Amino acid sequence: MDFSEPFKLSGLLGRFSPDGKCLASCVQYRLIIRDVNTLQILQLYTCLDQIQYIEWSSDSLFILCAMYKRGIVQVWSLEQPDWHCKIDEGSAGLVASCWSPDGRHILNTTEFHLRITVWSLCTKSVSYIKYPKACQQGIAFTKDGRYMAVAERRDCKDFVSLFVCSNWQLLRHFDTETQDLFGIEWAPNGCVLAVWDTCLELWAIGPNQLITVFQYKILLYSLDGRLLSTYRAYEWSLGIKSIAWSPSSQFLAIGSYDEKVRILNHVTWKKITDFEHPATVVNTKTIVYKEVEKSSPIESERLSFPPTRALASSVFSTRSKYDISQVPVSFQYIKPVADRANPKMGIGMLAFSPDNCFLATKSDNIPNAVWIWDIQKLKLSVVLEQLCAIQSFQWDPRQPRLAVCTGNSKVYLWSPAGCVSVQVPTEGKAFCNALCKPLSTPSLQITFSTFNLAQALLVKT
Repeated sequence: MDFSEPFKLSGLLGRFSPDGKCLASCVQYRLIIRDVNTLQILQLYTCLDQIQYIEWSSDSLFILCAMYKRGIVQVWSLEQPDWHCKIDEGSAGLVASCWSPDGRHILNTTEFHLRITVWSLCTKSVSYIKYPKACQQGIAFTKDGRYMAVAERRDCKDFVSLFVCSNWQLLRHFDTETQDLFGIEWAPNGCVLAVWDTCLELWAIGPNQLITVFQYKILLYSLDGRLLSTYRAYEWSLGIKSIAWSPSSQFLAIGSYDEKVRILNHVTWKKITDFEHPATVVNTKTIVYKEVEKSSPIESERLSFPPTRALASSVFSTRSKYDISQVPVSFQYIKPVADRANPKMGIGMLAFSPDNCFLATKSDNIPNAVWIWDIQKLKLSVVLEQLCAIQSFQWDPRQPRLAVCTGNSKVYLWSPAGCVSVQVPTEGKAFCNALCKPLSTPSLQITFSTFNLAQALLVKT
């Protein structure tokens, strides 16, 4: 794999444009737009303050820069460099900003989630959505960009409002059978909305008495607000931790705190199977790739000159490769601490491949392993056992290829053809991490472009 020279970034703010032709990066208050093929600077913009968030419009013609501390959003145009827009939320403040699917409206969420303000770049009109709920994922757009769902909290009860994105008119408004709504997500076909409850909740039964109520509930609603199905796997224990729709909308994967992934079908919304994550794999048909380290064959004593830092990092650093382990294989298992909040247990990550053939998962109890399931056969296909804990993974949007980051200076790539470990050339110690995971140390980020495999950028904060 070839790498470019490193570029400075602030706060891991690097984004490929949706068409894969441009790369946006931020250094403090400067926004830099580069051509992906040549990495030459196309545009250089200066914002009013340090940039905290950037996002491309869907057509790659505009990019917004949010400065939450000042409550300001600035918008820049690639076609007309002299054109710019500034949105000031004033005393209402700003905690989140995003584009609408049409790329001509901006949705700003004010402090304390008092309202969502919809700003139009074309007509300069303003619309308001009241009572948005502060939850993990409170806004969801359909893939075709026609509808938007917003989670709301009114009079101590959860609601969902559906809006038409063309004119922002209210389409449906209904209450949900949740105690404390935690997130919403549309199926890729835009026909079903998944709503899930929080995993636990505290109830007051007296002036100084609290009890913990465990929740496991996911509800599926149609576009007209009808409740299609309710699914509960068990009771009296921690519930849902993560969910993921398959690209075909045929399956809904639910990751739970009991270290299982349950797969629901789109016809009856019943469970068709569940995937367990045991500490020992015994099935001989499962391939287990184990990362092993090896030393560089070149020794420093053979060189007639002292190596530079970059050369020492790239040549004399410890390399790694994959070996196929003989089944049965036992993995490192971490027993969660029961008396602490947010225990490290359950399925923390899961994602379907773009061709709908594979599902990648990670159990927080086994932090060094990535599990890859064959969806067509509904069985475990591959396990990647890493030397370090998995920080994140991401599928290539064009083919079944998975990139894995573990917090070191390597990128791990898996495909049905096999595994490879790629050393990222850096000066000094670096850490590989996925996009949108801020760190306070020099880092590397991995993200897939639409037309390119991947690009690694050195982050210096």
